[in-house]
Amino acid sequence: MRIAIFNQKGGVGKTTTALNLAAAISRHGDESLLLDLDPQCHLTSIHGSLQADPDRTLFGFYQGLRTLDELAVPWKDMGRLIPAHSQLIKVDSIYGKGPTILNKLRVGFDALEGPRAEKAGQSIVIDCCPYMGVLALNAIFACDLVLIPIATDYLSLQAANQMTKTLAYLEPVLKRRLERRYLLTRYDRRRKMSEDIQTQLRQSYGDEVCQTIILENVSIAESPSKNRDIFSHSPSSRGATDYANLHLELLQQGLL
Repeated sequence: MRIAIFNQKGGVGKTTTALNLAAAISRHGDESLLLDLDPQCHLTSIHGSLQADPDRTLFGFYQGLRTLDELAVPWKDMGRLIPAHSQLIKVDSIYGKGPTILNKLRVGFDALEGPRAEKAGQSIVIDCCPYMGVLALNAIFACDLVLIPIATDYLSLQAANQMTKTLAYLEPVLKRRLERRYLLTRYDRRRKMSEDIQTQLRQSYGDEVCQTIILENVSIAESPSKNRDIFSHSPSSRGATDYANLHLELLQQGLL
């Protein structure tokens, strides 16, 4: 299963969700591969593998210098990571938006998961950049599921609605309706706005809204600064429980 974690807005918990969902998958005993598709390199910095040489990162893949498998580095208790580089910001201007570049990631995954591939059957979790361009389109063209994190504020809700419109525009090109789930994050029970956002989201998207809600939690916010996922940092925290529940929900729905 290939999961793209994407919203056209920053600060909604994309990287946090990618990190902790992959950790939950690995702790369940399954292989996970994390892909940092964001030139800001937040996921890569958590791993601690920031590279001076862009050719040894995902940018090298887009240059045609390395395969995805060659770029993957081990991540203890997580699986593997394909790191990002700030040079990824150049992909749009260098390679344009033709079908070859838009399908490059899908073709790379197909090679990685081929029948003879050692890592066939692993879950791939893609941490997307917060804007619609070649990189995000690569993730959408390559994935089986788009997981859309929505912080409980109105701008995040508007961004999610825009995401829905974008996916609808792409359906004729994809020739399918891409599976999607909406995930409420940074939910603060003390604020009425959180409840209002949840109500609007469920009225608009029904069963495509995850039953699991990621509550605002100090441990979730702290863990990246310690270069850890929530399960390594604070396994008994509410945040660990929430992400374990998200993994279980997706698993029960056949999305993992």
